[in-house]
Amino acid sequence: MIGGLFMYNHKGEVLISRVYRDDIGRNAVDAFRVNVIHARQQVRSPVTNIARTSFFHIRRANIWLAAVTKQNVNGAMVFEFLIRFTQVMQSYFGKINEENIKNNFVLIYELLDEILDFGYPQNCDTGVLKTFITQTGIKSQSKEEQMQITSQVTGQIGWRREGIKYRRNELFLDVLEYVNLLMSPQGQVLSAHVAGRILMKSYLSGMPECKFGINDKIVMESKGTKIIDETGSRTASGKPVVVIDDCQFHQCVKLSKFETEHSISFIPPDGEFELMRYRTTKDISLPFRVIPLVREVGRTRMEVKAVLKSNFKPSLLGQKIEVKIPTPLNTAGVQLLCLKGKAKYKASDNAIVWKIKRMAGMKETQLSAEIDLLETDTKKKWTRPPISMNFEVPFAPSGFKVRYLKVFEPKLNYSDHDVVKWVRYIGRSGLYETRC
Repeated sequence: MIGGLFMYNHKGEVLISRVYRDDIGRNAVDAFRVNVIHARQQVRSPVTNIARTSFFHIRRANIWLAAVTKQNVNGAMVFEFLIRFTQVMQSYFGKINEENIKNNFVLIYELLDEILDFGYPQNCDTGVLKTFITQTGIKSQSKEEQMQITSQVTGQIGWRREGIKYRRNELFLDVLEYVNLLMSPQGQVLSAHVAGRILMKSYLSGMPECKFGINDKIVMESKGTKIIDETGSRTASGKPVVVIDDCQFHQCVKLSKFETEHSISFIPPDGEFELMRYRTTKDISLPFRVIPLVREVGRTRMEVKAVLKSNFKPSLLGQKIEVKIPTPLNTAGVQLLCLKGKAKYKASDNAIVWKIKRMAGMKETQLSAEIDLLETDTKKKWTRPPISMNFEVPFAPSGFKVRYLKVFEPKLNYSDHDVVKWVRYIGRSGLYETRC
């Protein structure tokens, strides 16, 4: 696995150095400094091979963090470890900079001893680490702390400590969805899927148990509600359901209850965390549609017309809308006219960028452009790249809905009604493209 781990400042000076395997010599430190940090041209690849040695590096502010190995390792896992390690350090002493690393180098070495064993990553969970590595880097020795360590390591509730108290119990839930689309010029959907994430912020006292219900097709069927639509988009009561293709949960979710009762039950970590990831490909509500019309007038002129339609409720507002219309490489000048928002030609991107701050649902607007082209000797026809879009809408395009969110805490004197809950839906563009 990982043969060595080094941390450098912007000058290339080594701040932290730990070698785990004999095949990594001290010359590896200098090789990375010369070939990457002090390279004449900026090294853009995060993986660099020097003399049969692989260097996986990430950069945070002015600090370089490099993992070194001579073996054929899983690169994704090395980067996952490096990112987790930076998150652990941030949770202990905040910002990662040269001064903080020098002030906390004893703590960093102690953390490395816990999370890396002979180059193999171990437990990188901040909640578990904080139970037996204190802020000053001294390991806990009292009987109470040792009992706490035992309960954390044996896997009871490693992500939440006991004794948490808040004056006001609050729960924030964000349903964040990214819509990915590829549409043909005739308006036919070639491929579409939604990648969703459920983010939570819990500020709850004690050890509460939360129950979370969604309008999933499996959940609805388990309750005896027959689905009358072939696509499974609506129940007998007329309520829409979402068909989830695959999902992934945080470790706090009790999977046994999800498999038997189809309810998402969990004891949440304190603060912010990602509860669930999911993917769906059926019955996606596409927030926007672009209808392009490109006409070539001779060899030196081109006319482009793009119609933008919003396909959601009129009471909702789409925001941060940006349409990127590609132009030929031999573009000399562009005359633009748009009914809404602002548009300009960006020569550096070879594209017309059309920006609209806000747009209500069930509306339509358009942009017209006359493009002057330079005459070229090449007879190669311009392959038109697709029109891409960025946007944000206040609903879940997959139709995902939170049916209920309940909190139970039998030990403390507060009930589900005492908890203030906030639910927000955000739909954003992923790779949202329409072919010309």
